[in-house]
Amino acid sequence: MSLVIIGTVAFDAIETPFGKTDKILGGAGTFASLAASYLCDQIKLVSVVGEDFGDHHMDLIKRRGIDVSGVQIIPGGRTFSWSGRYHNDMNSRDTLATDLNVLADFDPLIPDSYQDCEYLLLGNLTPQVQLTTLSRLKQTPKLVVLDTMNYWMNVALDDLKNVLQKVDVLTINDAEARQLSGEYSLVKAAQVILNMGPNYLIIKKGEHGALLFGENQVFSAPALPLADVFDPTGAGDTFAGGFIGYLAKVKSINFTNMKNALIFGSALASFCVEKFGTDRLVELTDEDIQKRLNAFVALSQFNL
Repeated sequence: MSLVIIGTVAFDAIETPFGKTDKILGGAGTFASLAASYLCDQIKLVSVVGEDFGDHHMDLIKRRGIDVSGVQIIPGGRTFSWSGRYHNDMNSRDTLATDLNVLADFDPLIPDSYQDCEYLLLGNLTPQVQLTTLSRLKQTPKLVVLDTMNYWMNVALDDLKNVLQKVDVLTINDAEARQLSGEYSLVKAAQVILNMGPNYLIIKKGEHGALLFGENQVFSAPALPLADVFDPTGAGDTFAGGFIGYLAKVKSINFTNMKNALIFGSALASFCVEKFGTDRLVELTDEDIQKRLNAFVALSQFNL
C-alpha cells in the first residue's frame, strides 16, 4: 500500500504583514507530502524541478521518509517559482510573479515502484496532467482525491469535468464551489458538484472552517482561532495531505473516517500558517499534533 501525491515542488517568495522571505521551499506537492508524512509511512511524490533545486531542499523532503523517485530533475532547467504579497486580513493576496519554468512542459512519470498506489492525491495542476497521471496507473486506487482552483475552471473546464468523473473526493474553496456549480447556496452547490462525479466534496472556508458533503450527510469542521497567522501559503495543500494521509493510515473509507480526516487535515493546516513556508511543518512532534487535535475537539464539543 502506498500514497502517491502529485503536485508542484517549487520556490516561493512571500511578503506578509509579519515580514518577507526570499526564495524558500514551497509547492503543493511539498506541503501535502510533509503533512501526510505524520500519518502515513509510504508516501511517493511525483513532481518536477530544475537543476537549480538544491540538494538540501530535496534532503529535507527525504528526511520525512518521502520517496522522491518520481521527482524529475531537468538538466539546465529552472524550478517553478511563485511570488506573492498578502494583505492585512491575510485572506487576500496579490501575485507578483509566476515563473512556470520546467512546470510548463511537465509530463508526469510514474515509476514501477509507484504502481502499488492505493491512495492518490492529485494536487492543483492542469486537469490534463491529472488525467495523464490517472491513465499511467496500472490499477485504480482505492481513493482518489482531487484539488483544483478557479483558474482551471476558467481555462480548462471540459478537462476538469472529465477528471471529476474519475475521482472520489474533490476539495475546493467556497468561491470555487459557487463558480463550478453556478449556485450561491453551498448546500445546492454541493449537490450540483456531487452529480458531476465525486462521492464526497470538501468546501474549504478559510478561517471559517470546512464543510464535508457525501452519503447524504453534511459535516462542519471548525477552524482553530489563532492569534498570529504568519503565512497562509500552502495551508490548503497541507490540509489535503493531512486529509488523505489519515485515510491511508486507517485504511477504511466511510463518512465517519472522512470527518476524522477533515479534523486531522485542519489541525495540520493550522500549524502550517504559524511560520513562513514549510518551517513549522518540518518540526512537529506527535505531542504537538495531539494537543492541537484536542483543541479542535474542545472547540466544537458540547452537551444539550
